Amino acid sequence: MSLGFVGRRMARFLAQPREDYGRGPSSRRELLVAALRRGDVLLVEGTSRFAGAIKYLTQSTWSHAALCLGTPVGAGEPQFVDVDINDGVRTVPLAEFDGLHVRICRPVGLGQAEIDRVAGHMLDRLGYSYDLKNIVDLARYLIRQPPMPDPMKRRMLALGSGEPTRAICSTLLAQAFEVVRYPILPEIELLDADTASGRRAREEILHIRHYSLYTPRDFDVSPFFQVVKPRLEAGFDYRRLVWADALPALPGGSAPGAPDVAA
Repeated sequence: MSLGFVGRRMARFLAQPREDYGRGPSSRRELLVAALRRGDVLLVEGTSRFAGAIKYLTQSTWSHAALCLGTPVGAGEPQFVDVDINDGVRTVPLAEFDGLHVRICRPVGLGQAEIDRVAGHMLDRLGYSYDLKNIVDLARYLIRQPPMPDPMKRRMLALGSGEPTRAICSTLLAQAFEVVRYPILPEIELLDADTASGRRAREEILHIRHYSLYTPRDFDVSPFFQVVKPRLEAGFDYRRLVWADALPALPGGSAPGAPDVAA
């Protein structure tokens, strides 16, 4: 029995969503649609067993990442390129992530041509397979989750086959942004240098981290991606919030929407 066969069977099992394993969306769908732009990275808190393994290994809320392509003419909602464990690299509508907790991370300062190059890199890889070589390794942590140093957890996600026609979501995104040399979470080296005035100064030198070591979490903690919150983008005013305890009581003593309690 080949490792590929085992990986595919296990992938189908691990990818099945589980009820009551997510916190649900934090913003209404229409606010999310209005806030999303082409080039945004959408982080997703998945509910499958596979998502649970990713979240454990990265010590993070986020198990998946997808690139927003914007809303094409004639489409009613934004479209994304993502990498599915069963279907590989594909395009999907926003509806694919309905009911899930998500976060928008936006690169800052990219021009339209650069965003198109990032999107083009992703689109050129449509049809690529998901890299299943690390499925068995990830599945072990659903049975028993041994303590290990954080760097080793990150390395576990890099145990891919290395084949150019296989990918996982965060590594493909890292490759795409590397095309335009946009930083995600590079290693930063501080060097002492002399200024024209003779004073000492510290200069930051960035070193590119290998794309296979990136995880969805890195886009969230990156100092180069802006976290966009749809409710705030829509013009948030806390004074307009409706709190249950401020509503007038209905006959019988309960507030509107509150469950009835037998005496």
